[in-house]
Amino acid sequence: MAAPKKGRRPAGGQSRPGRALALILIAMVALTGAMFWSGHTTPRLGIDLAGGTSITLKAKAEPGKEDAVNETNMNTAVGIIDRRVNGLGVSEAEVQTQGRENIIVNIPRGVDEKQAREQVGTTAQLHFRPVLAWAPSGPATPTPSGSPTPSASTKPSAGSSASPSASATDGKASPSASATTQGRAVSEALKKAPTPSASGTPSPGASKSPDASKSPGTTPPADDAAKLQQQFAALDCTPKAPKSGDKKVVPNPAQGVPAEQPTLACGTEGDAKYLLGPAEVDGRDVDDAKGVFDQQRGMWIVNMEFTDAGAKKFSQITGKLSQQQEPQNQFAIVLDGSVVSAPSVRTTLSANAEISGSFNQQSAQDLGNILSYGALPLSFDTQSVDTVTAALGGEQLEAGLIAGAIGLALVVLYLIVYYRGLSLIALLSLGVSALLTYVIMSLLGPAIGFALNLPAVCGAIVAIGITADSFIVYFERIRDEVREGRTLRPAVERAWPRARRTILVSDFVSFLAAAVLFVVTVGKVQGFAFTLGLTTLLDVVVVFLFTKPLMTLLARTKFYGEGHPWSGLDPKRLGAKPPLRRSRRVSAPVDSPKEA
Repeated sequence: MAAPKKGRRPAGGQSRPGRALALILIAMVALTGAMFWSGHTTPRLGIDLAGGTSITLKAKAEPGKEDAVNETNMNTAVGIIDRRVNGLGVSEAEVQTQGRENIIVNIPRGVDEKQAREQVGTTAQLHFRPVLAWAPSGPATPTPSGSPTPSASTKPSAGSSASPSASATDGKASPSASATTQGRAVSEALKKAPTPSASGTPSPGASKSPDASKSPGTTPPADDAAKLQQQFAALDCTPKAPKSGDKKVVPNPAQGVPAEQPTLACGTEGDAKYLLGPAEVDGRDVDDAKGVFDQQRGMWIVNMEFTDAGAKKFSQITGKLSQQQEPQNQFAIVLDGSVVSAPSVRTTLSANAEISGSFNQQSAQDLGNILSYGALPLSFDTQSVDTVTAALGGEQLEAGLIAGAIGLALVVLYLIVYYRGLSLIALLSLGVSALLTYVIMSLLGPAIGFALNLPAVCGAIVAIGITADSFIVYFERIRDEVREGRTLRPAVERAWPRARRTILVSDFVSFLAAAVLFVVTVGKVQGFAFTLGLTTLLDVVVVFLFTKPLMTLLARTKFYGEGHPWSGLDPKRLGAKPPLRRSRRVSAPVDSPKEA
């Protein structure tokens, strides 16, 4: 008979179960250490459990577009605001409409309220407008040079030699030539802009003469350019407080001006003022934007990538601007009416651009986030900002925890009565699963903005049943093998392949249901789906790396291996069949040769 080869082990057997136990122990220690190192030792709570801030926004339409406040635009705005403040959709910020023109945004405590309010209230209307004139802030004569104050750049296409920053001249041009050039530029811009009767909205400083309104498509009166320049000369962009004691704000004369009209505008810091032509490119032409750190210049910038159509328009406008003299070779990047930057253009640019300035990491990433998700179809005024208490949620949480404790106690009682010694393995596995769930939820708060709300607590309670079900499946498979007459050690290994298949199929169905629920729902229901999916994945990890290896080790002990009555694996109590044995035929003794 051939001797068995060394190293061969029975199918389904597990060598060195201590490795799996050591692996999950290392993971638990590492995650727990990361939790304490991060300083977030408790899960972040949602607004229904911890309270927070409720912001009421009221929609307002641009002049001449009063019908823009409709259900479609309101729903679009809700979706954009929700993506801005929720990130992955699990930070539990609630965004919903109220009535015809109000949006309610509930932000849980723990979220940076100032940052969230900026994300909520910023309309993010982005336009690229040609610069007709610029000057330092305050009533003064326009200066015919590039702006030294705003800091911005554009990325040229391959082989381009465009200057990466706003340029400034020496200021030697004569004032009379400067005024003539500006007047001609403003007149040309007004010729391109629709007349009041055609657009329905007059341009800033446009004449309201009846002749202009009666002849759509014709050139506006010549004095419109002069009036616009007069308004520009008188404009003061110095920050002012609306009321005594209020925070100073920069005037925003471009707010609400249609994109096809020339406009006056101020820099974001209020230190420069601009006379801008009609918008040539807008935020809808931006395909993606993100805040990145420029290693060469040591500063944070916002990179923008245009769509195919946007890149074509951007190339056309920069091609035209590159042929102009300063300041008409500049284009202003205007966000919600304020000039973020106004770089000069010396050659045709293509698909990419960047915004630079006094950004830090947070402000650059916030602006990239806003531009990526798109502009709101409407402008909003903040009607109220209220603090929400967690009194009602706290009572509901207490009731939910009591119900969960009762359910857990019943599960533990059932395991002890029915499985006896095996209940120790189940309880240890439940403890490991609970620890991993708590630690991971605590880490996900600062990492992705996950907030634990009441539905999420319900998902965690439901997961207790899913985890206990996996143990029961495995224990019953082992008992079936013992009933067939096998001893415990081979029974544990033979039962595992069949139990493993059942556990994986069951957990896959649960995870699939959680994933579908997360995708097709919004708000708090996503918290339930996320928690259910997370605990389902942890159930697989715990069963494979803790429950099975621990069962393998305990099967080698005398208490479990010999089927102690309190082990839960007593062959007599399980009605085990005696092992099958072959019997020999016994011949009768031979008394005589004749009988033989």
